[in-house]
Amino acid sequence: MIVQLDHSQLKDLLTLLGGSDIQEFILEGKDFHLELRRYHSNQPAPAATAAPAAPPTASPPTPRASTPPGRSDLVEVHAPMVGTFYRAPAPEEPPFVEVGDKVQVGQTLCILEAMKLMNEIEAEISGEVVEVLVENGAPVEFDQPLLRLKPL
Repeated sequence: MIVQLDHSQLKDLLTLLGGSDIQEFILEGKDFHLELRRYHSNQPAPAATAAPAAPPTASPPTPRASTPPGRSDLVEVHAPMVGTFYRAPAPEEPPFVEVGDKVQVGQTLCILEAMKLMNEIEAEISGEVVEVLVENGAPVEFDQPLLRLKPL
C-alpha cells in the first residue's frame, strides 16, 4: 500500500503512463486521491472541477536518436525511460531485430519493461542495425544507448 507519493515516484508514474495506451489512471490512498487523464488534441478538456488538481500527464516517451562520438554515419537509439531491456516479445520467440537487419520507421526494435508494463521501442529512422548495445534482460537507465543504426 502506498502511504506517500514523492516527487520521484510521481515522475516515474507519469513517464510510465505516458508510454502506455492508458487513458485514465486513478490511485487512492488513505489520505490522498490522484486522478490522471490523457486528453487528445481533438477532444476539448473538461471544465475545471472543485476536486484537487491532478498533475498533467506526460506525453508518451519516444526514444531519442543521436550520433555516437566519432561515428557520424551511425545513429544511436536511446531508452526513453528506465526499465528492463528485452530483444524479443517472449523468451521463446526470436528477437525483433538482429545485427544486419534492415528496419523501417515505426518498426519495433525492442521492449522496455517498466513497472510490469511492456513498452515497444520503435525505429525513428529507416536503417540497418549495426550494433545491439545492451544484453537481453539487462536493466537500462533513462537515455542509455540501446542500439546503433546506419541510416539508409
